[in-house]
Amino acid sequence: MPASATKSPRIAVLADSDTRWKWGALTARRLAPAAAGIRLDGYLLRGRATPTPRQLAETGATADSLREVTGAEFLRAMTGESYDIVVLALVGGGVQAMLHGLKHAWGSGPRPVVVTGYVGVVYEKLADGLLLRHGADLVLANSAQDADRFRAVYEGVGAAADAVTEVALPFLGGAAYAGERGPYTVTFAAQPSVPESRADRTYLLDRLIGHARRHPEREVLLKLRSKPGEHTTHIEELPYQKLVRGRELPANLRLVYGHMGEVLDRTDLLVTVSSTAALESLHRRIPTAVLTDLGVREALGNHHFLGSGCLTSWDRLDAGHRPEPDPAWLARQGVAAGDGSYATAFDAARARIAALLERSGALPPLAPYYTPETAPGYLPGILARHHLGPDGAPLPGSPATRAEAGPVRQIVRRAARGAYRHGVQRVAPVIRRMGEL
Repeated sequence: MPASATKSPRIAVLADSDTRWKWGALTARRLAPAAAGIRLDGYLLRGRATPTPRQLAETGATADSLREVTGAEFLRAMTGESYDIVVLALVGGGVQAMLHGLKHAWGSGPRPVVVTGYVGVVYEKLADGLLLRHGADLVLANSAQDADRFRAVYEGVGAAADAVTEVALPFLGGAAYAGERGPYTVTFAAQPSVPESRADRTYLLDRLIGHARRHPEREVLLKLRSKPGEHTTHIEELPYQKLVRGRELPANLRLVYGHMGEVLDRTDLLVTVSSTAALESLHRRIPTAVLTDLGVREALGNHHFLGSGCLTSWDRLDAGHRPEPDPAWLARQGVAAGDGSYATAFDAARARIAALLERSGALPPLAPYYTPETAPGYLPGILARHHLGPDGAPLPGSPATRAEAGPVRQIVRRAARGAYRHGVQRVAPVIRRMGEL
């Protein structure tokens, strides 16, 4: 149900990982009217990647309230609370399930504006991810390039494309790079799942160590996303912390955690395979290198940077090369805009939301492209994973029909999640290796 138009906007954000919480919460604040105070309630979807308190603190994204829920519990909360905007910061299947669940919960009555989008670079599963997000009032595209691609996908299947709205990544910002400081600092932004194999990750680590040894005058940072036992948006089976065990690291190489923006404050060269951190770095005009050592491949995501001027190799970086980004490519990606347009990147989205809120009582029911008629072999499985039936109603025995978890059950849940993470990071790789013997 929508909140009263006479009060400060109320926004709910449902997220399933640390990076999506950061995107969702920061996006929610950018969507609110510039002069308005807002009430932001956060809901963390219970699962393998539910962020820990440390991860939440590192994102720097705050809320007026924050609690962990199942999908069914979130749907129940959405029928009991009054919000103006609901932001679904989830993986595609989660978005689709919640759209159907919310459609069932709200029916044809008054409802909030529903918003979704992507946390960063869209380099894989473009059609799959987009069609799973279809049905939200706004599907946010982080650049002009993404907006064009999103509309093409929707129009290609005959689905309405008017929900696609161009914005920008909400976490770009920080002081522009002002030149080298002492000591010259090289930061390698690690990714949980790219590359995936031990050999490739070991190769990157070896090259980073080698760079530090070749340049003892430089400070070299290995920026890590999570600590062992924590999960991010993607599963990390071989954390770099594990790969460095037993190695003698150069004195000028350090492993660091913390907010990416704070690390970029002291970075003179950002190196990565394909991390969204590259866009943060480019926005601040920090020299940025996207590695080609393992090839330029869709599986790595570095193909997204074709034409950027940032693709290079460790050999060239060792020799002192500093990539020069292409201004036209940057503008197309919505980063490093010299005309100040980033400050107004969310204006169109705010205007669309304001127009929808003015007619909140007349908003039509949510209408995802996928229905039991258009995708009878796909949609039911997605809904069932979130304990929803084909019509979006919670299945019997789902958390929405049970009492809230008590202290003992909460302890058991945390223990079970820890056991799952241990299995993913330690047991599963061993089983796979045994299968290769």
